[in-house]
Amino acid sequence: MQRRTLLRAAIALGAIPAIGFAKTSQPVIEVYKTPTCGCCTDWLDHLRANGFKVNAHNVQDTAPYRAKFGVPASFGSCHTGMVGGYALEGHVPASDIKRLLAEKPKAAGLAVPGMPMGSPGMEVPGQPADAYDVLLFQANGKYKVYRHYAAK
Repeated sequence: MQRRTLLRAAIALGAIPAIGFAKTSQPVIEVYKTPTCGCCTDWLDHLRANGFKVNAHNVQDTAPYRAKFGVPASFGSCHTGMVGGYALEGHVPASDIKRLLAEKPKAAGLAVPGMPMGSPGMEVPGQPADAYDVLLFQANGKYKVYRHYAAK
């Protein structure tokens, strides 16, 4: 009986740091971006402010990374990321990345095509935000709206 109590206590003590860590830390996002793009830097700042660690890689052409990660060419932007086995294309909000990682749907990734005004990294003071969709896409190019953001 005493051994069981000690075992439970040891398990509980070992679980406490893991639970706390999971709540405060997000996985690393590997981002491939063009070296001179300011909106990419702003998107990376958005990710970091929301708890993600980001490894940014400056590349001259992001198209090979999109192809490698299964991102449809029509969704292309100036930066492509990978996290948890999912591709991220364009100005995907951190909240949608967190949802993706929590839900773990069968998909290739998320995309925000067209660099819409008001999406993370594309905010301009005094400019209203455009309506835009975050798309959940499959490797075969099929997609559906994962979340809609209304114009503001």
